[in-house]
Amino acid sequence: MFVTLQSRFDQAMDRLLGPQRPEMIGLSVSGGGDSMALMHLAANWAGRAKVALGVATIDHGLRPESAAEAQMVARAAAALNLPHTTLCWTGWDGQGNLQDAARRARIDLLAGWRGAARHVLTGHTADDQAETFLMRLARGSGVEGLAAMRPVRVIPGPPGGGEGFSLVRPLLEIGRDELRQYLMHLGITWAEDPSNEDPRYDRIKARQALAHLQPLGLSTRTLLETAQRMDRARRALAARAAQVAADMVQAAPGGDLLIRRADFEQVEEDTRLRVLAGALGWISSSPYRPRTKALCRALQEAEAGKPATLQGCLILPGKTHLRICREFQAVRDTQVLAVPGALWDGRWRYSANENNGLQLRALGEDGLSQIGRIQDAPAPRAALAATPSLWDGPRLVAAPFAGFGPPCEIILMPPAPDLDSYLLSH
Repeated sequence: MFVTLQSRFDQAMDRLLGPQRPEMIGLSVSGGGDSMALMHLAANWAGRAKVALGVATIDHGLRPESAAEAQMVARAAAALNLPHTTLCWTGWDGQGNLQDAARRARIDLLAGWRGAARHVLTGHTADDQAETFLMRLARGSGVEGLAAMRPVRVIPGPPGGGEGFSLVRPLLEIGRDELRQYLMHLGITWAEDPSNEDPRYDRIKARQALAHLQPLGLSTRTLLETAQRMDRARRALAARAAQVAADMVQAAPGGDLLIRRADFEQVEEDTRLRVLAGALGWISSSPYRPRTKALCRALQEAEAGKPATLQGCLILPGKTHLRICREFQAVRDTQVLAVPGALWDGRWRYSANENNGLQLRALGEDGLSQIGRIQDAPAPRAALAATPSLWDGPRLVAAPFAGFGPPCEIILMPPAPDLDSYLLSH
């Protein structure tokens, strides 16, 4: 049985990484049963594949046992001759969604730790996939949400430059119980997080519900296969949305996107929603898709000729186009010193060579009032207000997208070259 489990893991690694094996891979190991099994399976595979491994444990500092669990992982990694690092998170302020904040922190910490490794393995299992499916079903998710977790998730690099990495989940088709049996057979200990039994968390509610759904045939395997079919549908729908974007969307000065209304309104609704969601993500650099209800409402308002706001963006309906642009309120307080290479709003790079003591910030009404009337304005006033400009204290020095001041080297660095390629990769 355990030889078969190792073989399934090896096959998953070959399938997910492709024929060219990397020189180094990172492992995210919490000390729980899933991740401890991951570390041992990966060590066996890496020895044969001649791939170096590094292990990281993230100590969120939320439970008194977490430091001891990190030490347990360090000892187990040392026994396998693997280097280990404990990454401590101190960013929780008690506000907002703890699980979401912890998830974001894990990605940021792993991104800073991974070094030259382009892949980091995580221990998500078939059970995690099934639980995620149920949680998203309860929220009314469509195809996008029900496709659940992907075996490989690309984490983009820093905006404007730097390489990203991939989170790789080779255990997504292996069950939690199988992994624990593997560990018990090898005499390997693991830690049990008491929150895994806390019904206050949606994931634990889904786990408990899944146990009661077995008589209906809704097993982990059934939900996993359904999620895989949804993922195939998601990819087909993304390809359709990318085709529409290539035909009907164009980039405009100032980092905006223009969607040709007459043609776009003839497209099926699901594709229109996907294109709009992609446009919002391309402009805002948000890693998350807007909630479906909010997205539908924004599209309906825009197509009825009313401006709409969503995800830090404005949707401005014109006679011939829908303009998607940054919302001034989202960047109102964003300002950086205009030094060579400075990045503003995650997607605008200041490329001048000199350090002149100026600041980069949004043009806003202050800047527009200093410019006065703009002849042949390239964009509506609300769109221009959110464009980057150079300031010397309260004095506007240059607003390149409003045609004001000396030439200014502020270059757009979007998350993808165009919207259609963005839709295919997200």
